[in-house]
Amino acid sequence: MAAGRGPTVRRRRLAGELRRLRERKALTLEEAAERIGWSTAKVSRIETARVGITAPDLTRLLDLYELDASKRTALHALARTANTRGWWDAYADSLPSDYATYIQLEAETAFVRGFDNVLVHGLLQTEDYAREVIRSALMALSPPTEVERRVEVRMTRQNLLLRKENPLRFWAVIDEAALTRQIGSAATMRGQYNKLLELADRDNITIQVLPFTAGVHPATAGTFAIMEFRETYDPDVVYVESMTSSLYVENDTEIYWYTLAFDHLRAVALGPDKSKGLIARMAEESS
Repeated sequence: MAAGRGPTVRRRRLAGELRRLRERKALTLEEAAERIGWSTAKVSRIETARVGITAPDLTRLLDLYELDASKRTALHALARTANTRGWWDAYADSLPSDYATYIQLEAETAFVRGFDNVLVHGLLQTEDYAREVIRSALMALSPPTEVERRVEVRMTRQNLLLRKENPLRFWAVIDEAALTRQIGSAATMRGQYNKLLELADRDNITIQVLPFTAGVHPATAGTFAIMEFRETYDPDVVYVESMTSSLYVENDTEIYWYTLAFDHLRAVALGPDKSKGLIARMAEESS
């Protein structure tokens, strides 16, 4: 999926179900389109979640695929919620479309494996650290109120990690360079180190530091996050962020290589306990 406002997880899920139903009937895209008088492009866009689908159009497809009543009801319900509004919609005027898409996907994610080589991951940042990062990213081109709204969004996202029921599982590998880079004041860095230590004690969070001594590694190209969803039939997505846009990798082969890279990183990184020890020393040295 290219950069830009992408589909929600529910729309991706619906698209996948419709594709599976067509394949179960042994129909090609062209054959399905011809039988209901649509263009092949329309069916393709629906199955790749590039566009949503209206209730009448969904009914026509389900008639073609001869789906039973109970499953029809479930798919129509899924279609109705495919564009459900979330808390982030209140910040629509402040969020780039790429970022809004990421937040939607993140909200449906069960497990994130992330590598960060420049900054601490947004889900692990303190408010002060996040404010410095966001202010720098906006390059003084936005008013302070805009910065604060972005900070609010970042802090709200962290509720995924802290909620009591089914908290997001997060496995973070952080390059030592990201921890030694001065962001804001010494007090800001000390607060960030202490927050990492607090989060590392949670059962749903694993934090490892990739030390300088690890040398060259497969992820020198930069930061990425592998997102695994709650529903097993929702395919994983790899999120790769650049300065001006974002990329969502959904190709199975490419996801496999990112997974291999992450497995290598966690294997050569310091273990969780040694990582906490290093972060604790950094906190002491920042005092």
